[in-house]
Amino acid sequence: MSTAYSDLPVVQYEGPSSTNPLAYRWYDANRVVLGKTLAEHLRPAVCYWHNFCWKGEDVFGLGNTVFQRSWFNEADPVKAAYMKLDAAFDFFAKLGLPYWCFHDRDVAPEGATLAESNRILDGLLEAAAKKMQDGKVGLLWGTANLFSHGRFMSGASTNPDPEVYAYGAAQVKHALEWTNRLGGQNYVLWGGREGYETLLNTDLKRELAQYGRFLSSVVEHKHKIGFKGTILIEPKPQEPTKHQYDYDSATVYGFLKTYGLENEVKVNIEVNHATLAGHSFEHEVATACALGIFGSLDANRGDEQLGWDTDQFPNNHVQLVPAMLEMIRAGGYTTGGTNFDAKVRRQSIDPIDQLEGHIGGMDTMARAFLSAAALYESGQLEKVVADRYAGWEGDLGKKIHGGASLDDLASIVHTQGIAPQPRSGRQERLENIVNNFV
Repeated sequence: MSTAYSDLPVVQYEGPSSTNPLAYRWYDANRVVLGKTLAEHLRPAVCYWHNFCWKGEDVFGLGNTVFQRSWFNEADPVKAAYMKLDAAFDFFAKLGLPYWCFHDRDVAPEGATLAESNRILDGLLEAAAKKMQDGKVGLLWGTANLFSHGRFMSGASTNPDPEVYAYGAAQVKHALEWTNRLGGQNYVLWGGREGYETLLNTDLKRELAQYGRFLSSVVEHKHKIGFKGTILIEPKPQEPTKHQYDYDSATVYGFLKTYGLENEVKVNIEVNHATLAGHSFEHEVATACALGIFGSLDANRGDEQLGWDTDQFPNNHVQLVPAMLEMIRAGGYTTGGTNFDAKVRRQSIDPIDQLEGHIGGMDTMARAFLSAAALYESGQLEKVVADRYAGWEGDLGKKIHGGASLDDLASIVHTQGIAPQPRSGRQERLENIVNNFV
């Protein structure tokens, strides 16, 4: 069947000297680095929603379909969904990437009841399963859309109405079970409206308890059905709500510790969400790695002149090197991967623009990873860090971690005449070292 992407070529790797805009210049899937191929390190995935569901509308052009795709013009929503599915897997084949990911409502339209919605989704995901097998495409993760419909305007698990909570739980149950059936590597909970607009009508303690119970029930069901993947939370500080309970990686970790879930749930970090929280991307990755909850990455970027979530393709590998270095230090992905939660600009209306966006995004991520890997292998920064903290491997450091009291430490300082002096952190030198590898 002909789709919007049928006339596009299959993207191949041609190397850094290539001038072909429809070829990979840095993403050589089979190149071995640090003992694994780039495809195994990056585990890239194409996202369903921005690519095949977004019509190009924005807040100043609601209902205005800018992207002319055949499924947008089909009056029957179920038929349109099957047309969209055909187009999506055609697009996946052009890119040659190993994974895809979806929300339930991306794939299937909503019916009059949840039972009807589930039946429609079942048919489409059964068709998707066949296409996955034929095209050798895996599922990085699935999730349920608990934010678009008006019923979720006050949140799903944190909603003041227990019926909304129950509806969201039923929706997650079905999406999680399908993620398991499709061999999904992870299941994501994006708490798009799990937060508050005003404390004047909010019982914050109650809502956090509801959120904790909801997440615990998801983990319980994961084990009940034998899902071997990872449950992921995607931190986001704001938008659409004024304040969201999953603000950043550290906040999520505190939440997980409170409910005893820190060994069950990890984070899916989005670049643009990190910067909206006032952090650098590498800070969020390093924090998650240090706390043992690093899971997966949403590879997009924001616009430094705009204060909202713009979901643009990554195009600056230099900015990503520190985050890639943190990921390499921590051992890389386990079940996670690099999904492109990004969309073309509203003026980029042709199917080829989507292809070029992903090519550029993959090349950017690959180049950043290659630079970070070379930097890591050089050992230059690792030696600096080891030397800087070397004292903690000595007698004093061991005594401190061995339980030395304040009295003990005061005695040591006075007895040994300790009078520490400042030592340079050599930041400029280290930044120059990084620049030598990018």
